[in-house]
Amino acid sequence: MADINLQESYDITIVGGGILGCAIAYFLSITTDSTIILMEQEKKVAMHTSSRNTGKVHAPFYYNPEKKSSTAAYALKGFDMLKRYCAFHNLPFKEDGVVEIATNQIEIDTLSKHVQWAHKNGLRDEDVKLLSKSEMLEIEPNVKCEAGLVCIRDASTNYGLINQKLMEDAAQLGCKTSFENKFRSIQHNTNANANRKMTIKGTVKDIPTDYVINAAGGNSLDIAHNLDLAKEYTDLYFRGEYWIAPQKYNSLTKRSIYSIPRNTEYPFLDPHWIVRSDGRCEVGPNAVPVFGPYSYTSYDNFKNIIPKIFRSCRASVLKLLLNKQFIQLVSNEFSSSFSKTNMINRVRRFLPSLNPNDFKQRGMAGIRTILINKNGEFASESLVVEGESSLHILNYNSPGATGALPFAAGIARRLVQKNIANRTSKEINSPFSDEIS
Repeated sequence: MADINLQESYDITIVGGGILGCAIAYFLSITTDSTIILMEQEKKVAMHTSSRNTGKVHAPFYYNPEKKSSTAAYALKGFDMLKRYCAFHNLPFKEDGVVEIATNQIEIDTLSKHVQWAHKNGLRDEDVKLLSKSEMLEIEPNVKCEAGLVCIRDASTNYGLINQKLMEDAAQLGCKTSFENKFRSIQHNTNANANRKMTIKGTVKDIPTDYVINAAGGNSLDIAHNLDLAKEYTDLYFRGEYWIAPQKYNSLTKRSIYSIPRNTEYPFLDPHWIVRSDGRCEVGPNAVPVFGPYSYTSYDNFKNIIPKIFRSCRASVLKLLLNKQFIQLVSNEFSSSFSKTNMINRVRRFLPSLNPNDFKQRGMAGIRTILINKNGEFASESLVVEGESSLHILNYNSPGATGALPFAAGIARRLVQKNIANRTSKEINSPFSDEIS
């Protein structure tokens, strides 16, 4: 998609063409008459995390309501909004459900706790059921477990396709685009005769604008730091890797199978069995520390070593690196990265018929960028940091794609209520009339 009809300046500039940036562009385009442009460093949208994921529409049954209440709320509402948007555009949305399994008595207690969390997070009694070992054998005979939590309000989709359609819709409603234009810095205009409050300096084009929305994913903290915001945080990157199951395993289960996370204080799930919307199956992801937000290969990773090591010499990172449990987790993740057998065996605990030798092809890896605070602790939820004429969305991770539509609708409403964006007078054909009224 090429740049189209660029004008001299804009009311609002969105930095980042992932699903969140494009969803914000979409909702702003249907709620306001303000001039909007989306700035993206790649040649098209959805080149990174928004396409490099499991495609799951996550139900909020394993999110602690005391620590992840907003994450759970967005995921709950996101299910309905994604379902409506996919139906509106005939995009894949398969309500296949998910199972979280327990392999011992202690984990059964955890499943019981997750049922309680599910209800506190808004799921209904009919959405989640705790099944015994014998009941699990009836619905998933190839799964080895002591019990299982079955959630029917869970689905599979293709977030890359949703991402692209959101951008197409926004463009049809007037949103402009500037591709292959990487953010460099923001320059505030002190000249009284300046047309706009600031200028975003890009690698190929500068964009004068009055307001900036930073939805740049792995680069979002760097942009916030450029404006002296969120300086108390630093970021770490973790690559999630996958192995594609051969076709003979595609009917092994009807649903995706998750296990109880072994390290619940860290924001990672153990590798699980993924059934995608098109029927393909995969094992993953792990969480391997890397040196950059786009370190998909060894070459991409090692070229970022020096700058990341320099930035990581902060007390917050050093505190984390002194945590023995974190170091043990990192060691396990590296082991699963270097050894296919180790990776498959982590899922083989509950799917014993898997043979690591059958897995020949790696899946598409993705990167998760996670913030840590000055105490060396992981930020538990996404953060919205506001500056003068800017809004920064940080630590936006899984289930970020699930909650992207309600999150973006809320951002659009906020800007209209603050008169940063003016309310539209247009009549828009959208499945979200109730969200924009």
